[in-house]
Amino acid sequence: MSLPQHTDATLRYQQQVENSRNYVLPFIAREFPDLRGLRVMEIGCGEGGVLTPFLEQGCDCVGVDLWPERIELAKGFLGSYAESGQLRLIAKNIYDVDFFGEFRHAFDIIILKDAIEHIPDQHKLIAYLKELLSPGGQAYFGFPPWYMPHGGHQQICQSRVLSFLPYIHLLPRPLYRGLLKAAGESQGTIQELMELVDTGISIERFEKIAKETGYDITQRKYYLINPIYKYKFKLQPREQFGWMKGIPFVRNFFTTCMYYMIKPKAAQ
Repeated sequence: MSLPQHTDATLRYQQQVENSRNYVLPFIAREFPDLRGLRVMEIGCGEGGVLTPFLEQGCDCVGVDLWPERIELAKGFLGSYAESGQLRLIAKNIYDVDFFGEFRHAFDIIILKDAIEHIPDQHKLIAYLKELLSPGGQAYFGFPPWYMPHGGHQQICQSRVLSFLPYIHLLPRPLYRGLLKAAGESQGTIQELMELVDTGISIERFEKIAKETGYDITQRKYYLINPIYKYKFKLQPREQFGWMKGIPFVRNFFTTCMYYMIKPKAAQ
């Protein structure tokens, strides 16, 4: 069953703000205790809720999204910050030459919240972020590991049964597609969920990419219960058990969210 926030932009924005204020910002602030004046970019900013607490802390922010309609929603929520010049909202591909030319080595913090699992060629993207980070800058990632119970984002299904059914995204591709079709899901929903089969990312894959592209992981946090599940399933956030965090691959199945901070390795 589709959740209210999937169709209510105001509710979605409010939930993003609360989640960012209580969980994302404090995690990032461990690396950057004094946020005032820092330049922050969010890739896939949507309605701008994740950036709002950073704006409140005095950061200069840029929100980028491929969908112009979502940028227009963000302007509606954050118009005062945009008018003052503290925030820029851009509907553009970050690989565009003019974007790169303007923002090369510009950002102290780059945020990808619930975004990396939707992006093809993650290796290319994570490597490219080094060209946008300032010296000493870091990138934050928050994402659901692919193998966890709802790693396929099946909560967007209209079917009440499928939206709560765990691990169905791990079925063989033809069987998964057939199940979605038999349940009456729209072609758009089926396409979105099947794309995630290709782009979903595990803990081990993310850390391997970070290493291969020349980053150090400066922080990581495992969640048994994703903080965003407070809104989706009325569950209270909870960090993963210590012993589970230490079991490679198996932890993917029981960790519903990962937070990371990564920093380019110093030149040798």
